[in-house]
Amino acid sequence: MVMLVMRRQGLGLLRAFLVLVGVLALCSVALGTRKGNASLDHRGHRHRHPGHMSLYRNQHRGGKEGQVLHRSKRGWVWNQFFVIEEYTGPDPVLVGRLHSDVDSGDGNIKYILSGEGAGTIFVIDDKTGNIHATKTLDREEQAQYTLTAQAVARDTNKPLEPPSEFIVKVQDINDNPPEFLHGPYYARVPEMSNVGTSVMQVTATDADDPTYGNSARLVYSILQGQPYFSVEPQTGIIRTALPNMDREARQEYDVVIQAKDMGGHMGGLSGTTEVKITLTDVNDNPPKFPQSVYSMSVLEDKVPGEEVGRLKAKDPDLGDNGLVNYRLVDGDGINMFELSTDSETREAVIKLKKPVDFETKRSYTLKVEGSNPRIDPQFLAWGPYKDEATIKISVEDADEPPVFVAPSYTFEVEENAPEGTLVGRVHAKDTDVANNPVRYMIPRYTDVEQFFSINAEDGLIITTRPLDRETQPWHNISVSATEIGGHHQDTKVRVNIRVKDVNDNAPEIATNNEVFMCESVAPKKIIETITAVDKDEMAPRQHFTFSLAPEVAHNSNFSLIDNRDSTASISVLRKGFSRLNQDVYHLPIEISDNGFPAMSSTSTLTIRVCSCDSKNTILSCNVEPFVLPAGLSTGALIAILACIVILLAIVVLFVALRRQKKEPLIVFEEEDIRENIITYDDEGGGEEDTEAFDIATLQNPDGANGFLPRKDIKPELQYPIRPGSGRPAANSVDVDDFIKTRIAEADSDPTAPPYDSIQIYGYEGRGSLAGSLSSLESVTTESDLDYDYLQSWGPRFKKLADLYGTKDCSINDEDDGEDS
Repeated sequence: MVMLVMRRQGLGLLRAFLVLVGVLALCSVALGTRKGNASLDHRGHRHRHPGHMSLYRNQHRGGKEGQVLHRSKRGWVWNQFFVIEEYTGPDPVLVGRLHSDVDSGDGNIKYILSGEGAGTIFVIDDKTGNIHATKTLDREEQAQYTLTAQAVARDTNKPLEPPSEFIVKVQDINDNPPEFLHGPYYARVPEMSNVGTSVMQVTATDADDPTYGNSARLVYSILQGQPYFSVEPQTGIIRTALPNMDREARQEYDVVIQAKDMGGHMGGLSGTTEVKITLTDVNDNPPKFPQSVYSMSVLEDKVPGEEVGRLKAKDPDLGDNGLVNYRLVDGDGINMFELSTDSETREAVIKLKKPVDFETKRSYTLKVEGSNPRIDPQFLAWGPYKDEATIKISVEDADEPPVFVAPSYTFEVEENAPEGTLVGRVHAKDTDVANNPVRYMIPRYTDVEQFFSINAEDGLIITTRPLDRETQPWHNISVSATEIGGHHQDTKVRVNIRVKDVNDNAPEIATNNEVFMCESVAPKKIIETITAVDKDEMAPRQHFTFSLAPEVAHNSNFSLIDNRDSTASISVLRKGFSRLNQDVYHLPIEISDNGFPAMSSTSTLTIRVCSCDSKNTILSCNVEPFVLPAGLSTGALIAILACIVILLAIVVLFVALRRQKKEPLIVFEEEDIRENIITYDDEGGGEEDTEAFDIATLQNPDGANGFLPRKDIKPELQYPIRPGSGRPAANSVDVDDFIKTRIAEADSDPTAPPYDSIQIYGYEGRGSLAGSLSSLESVTTESDLDYDYLQSWGPRFKKLADLYGTKDCSINDEDDGEDS
């Protein structure tokens, strides 16, 4: 037996010893199980396989080679082999040997290896069957390889036995250190936790084979973080190791955990990770005021709501655990001050609740309590979770403005009182300890017309001129008091002055002084009831009396009756009033009041005589009324005048439009107007139809070359004036083509007039080489011209060519007939 020995630089004696023990164990198993002619499959069962090959792991078969027996000798089949990973020796590693029972050793058997890594990682000697590993193997990349062995005839490659499959496993060595795949780690644990409180669990992984040896057996230990924390060697659970760890003393800890394989023994590989552990806060600290007594001050001129001072209790806990609530619990200033909490700074704010007076009370005492709203029952015994502080508040004297003894003043004064009449007196005093004198004044903006003045020393208010109640019954002014010798602070007070009424106005008629009366009014008929008004105040028993003026007391037209209720009735004494004789009557009436002194006045009542209908409806009260047409009002007259003005404007516009001339679309010369007018007086007028044409145009072809511009369009292109047609030789011109060309030019010419016109082609008239084509002239004209050239002018001249081109022939024919 040949043992496989692996060499690797840097391996210790222990690693080499383990390799040798493994190889010896495999060999002993092979020797101990080789009994009889059976095979061992991958599960360790024995099977008989006739004609099967044998696999040896560096082992020679016993017996004589090629010995012929009655039945084939069977060898053991090892379907699983081991190769140590990371082998770095100079020679390839012998994995095993492949041998077939039919191999007689003459070299006629060829061994073939196929499967994972065959030919690259694993090679076989096709004669001996020896299998070698040519490359260094890594179990972590691939733990095993499945190969297939086959024996074939070397000359024919014919399989001699069925293929046999076997596995080559890569045997692990400790070549991978433990790794923490999820590090670094972050953990939190409450402060003041008991010893052994679990913080977290860390886990390392080892790529080595956990089923073979101790290469993947890990042991955890703590390298940094003692004595505060510990770690369980087998599980990697980190626990607290010290009691009463205080967050306020230290909040964060950096812990280093090590994982080592080989069960932690010497020679094993290791890996580390960091764990940052933070202590979370618990409410284990009561609030505490930095001072037991606080001193504050407030000026006496401060208004309620103003801040006096602040204080704050310290609590090292965080968040809700560090919240502090404040309240006033005692003190003689508990009714004068109030307490609130600043939501941002969490400070207790002392504010003034009521005004303070230095002259009345100069100091106050408050007791403030600060407490935690949330208490952890676990630490309740560490309490109490509250603290108290005393606040001493001193009131400081301020230079206050004078104070009037009354919040406002109301005085009365009679109207028409003479200048200098006393109205009243205001009084203010200095509340400060100095008790300085006060000076008074009336701000001018409160008494613009300056009806009043005030004595600056004693505050007496007097009038500066008589007052009129009917003009202004109340005067509202202000009086300002300023401390002499102080900071010139002033205080104002409202003074209301009522002007008392005096009967200084006579009564007057309250209603309209004009009365309308019909001409047919009956005697003793009341035509008006009058009342009176008085600008003075009406006393409860005050009334008015009415009477006619002495000069009309005995008139024969009207009478006045006093109704004793401050009204009077005007009645008629006669009938037969006529507005033509007298249309207006004036009736003076005396009105008196019963005031003291009594006042009276005379008012004239105007009575107009009017024309009335049968129902006493007033129609007119004028002597010469302007009578409008029946049913026609002023508005109707205005509407009629407006309609007349509009009609006149329409007529003027119509006449102006009639005078305007419509310009023609095409500009013609004056001498050409008649040449473009064609008059058809009857149907079929014969020769008379041509009178409207200018015969000169037909006689002068060159005049037709000009063109008349149109005013309704603007040509985009300016076509040059066509030159006058030449006079080509009769035989050299195709008249039909010439006419077509000229027609096309006329159709495409944008300057041509928008109506049919005569086109002159220059081949008609005197001077033409063709001469006259008129049949009227051909009868009397003796011509010897040859008209055969008309045949070349086209189909339009074919008829003429037939008539005139065969003239001689026809004459000759006639002559021949006569001769015959």
